[in-house]
Amino acid sequence: MFEFAESWHARSPIIVAELGASHQGDLRRGLELVDAVADSGAHVAKLQVIFADEILPPEVGLVQLPGGRIPLFEVFKSLERPADFYAALKERALSRGLEFLASPFGKKGFELLEEIGVRAWKIASPELNHEELVETLARTGKPLILSTGVSEIEDIRRALKVVEGAFPGETRQSIALLHCLSSYPAPENQANLRTIQTLKKTFGIPVGISDHSRHAVLIPALASALGAAIIEKHITLSHHTGGLDDLMALDAKDFAEMCEAVFRYAPPRESEAPEEHLAKAIEELASEYGRERVEAALGNGIKRLARAETANYGRSNRSLHAIGFLPAGIPVSEENSAILRTEHNLRPGIRPQDRRRAYGRRLVNSIPPGEGIRWEDLE
Repeated sequence: MFEFAESWHARSPIIVAELGASHQGDLRRGLELVDAVADSGAHVAKLQVIFADEILPPEVGLVQLPGGRIPLFEVFKSLERPADFYAALKERALSRGLEFLASPFGKKGFELLEEIGVRAWKIASPELNHEELVETLARTGKPLILSTGVSEIEDIRRALKVVEGAFPGETRQSIALLHCLSSYPAPENQANLRTIQTLKKTFGIPVGISDHSRHAVLIPALASALGAAIIEKHITLSHHTGGLDDLMALDAKDFAEMCEAVFRYAPPRESEAPEEHLAKAIEELASEYGRERVEAALGNGIKRLARAETANYGRSNRSLHAIGFLPAGIPVSEENSAILRTEHNLRPGIRPQDRRRAYGRRLVNSIPPGEGIRWEDLE
């Protein structure tokens, strides 16, 4: 049986195919996607369990995505599906020899996945600071993958402390990080892939990559040569069917090409000189794609926000937002506020780790529906 934690400690990466929203809520399309994942040579079919009100305020408005500006809350509502939808996709994945993985975004998503039964969790980058969700998943004791896009090194450190505090003991064996550039599509010259090695040295746990670049081979192959434990990339049946992620996803043919390249450039298990293997891989890829392009993708290894994601920091991450209109004079509570993404049409609120300090304090300003609740709004 496939074991997440054991597999990501091996030399060869596990490959995760992110279905994202490419199924568009249609079970037939979802089953076809799972079959495409199995045929590609990947190991894991991954889903996102979407309940719109666990992710965004309804007032978020139009959000810029690769396909244009869209009413994201309404689109997320259209993607909500019951447990049997995800159970059917899970069963198809298992029947095709794949493991099943999914990202919940809140309590409802977590409970749905517990109902259908999952053996590991994935935290998406914007939820890295959603400490309540991270803690809930960690308490199950199941392997946990944390994506680190749109985050600073201290954000990662704090999330790992939450995990270890929720499930003390030998948790390091069942945690992995994914280096990620949270831009859609992600510019490959800002990938800074040497950060994979930096994070591995800093935290002493396996590190992989969640890649949102458009090219099928360059970033995944370099990440594999650098010793990435996991390679995650979006898959779609077509780039022209209107899915949220279609423009940056790989079709089935390109995804299979990516898998072949990942396996080809992975450090051999018997290798005692990984630096020599990496140097050889860089030379081969430079001869095909150009040295300047390869070196730009490798970067300097310093973990910091990429230029392409700087504007998203504090906005695609979670903060404290009003549920409905909150008049001045009432206390902030768990019932009238929520930890949500902000995006660019609303203002960010108090950080999730400080939310309990805000509860019970009265508002000195009225808060419009969906807006962030700030310290200056409280007594």
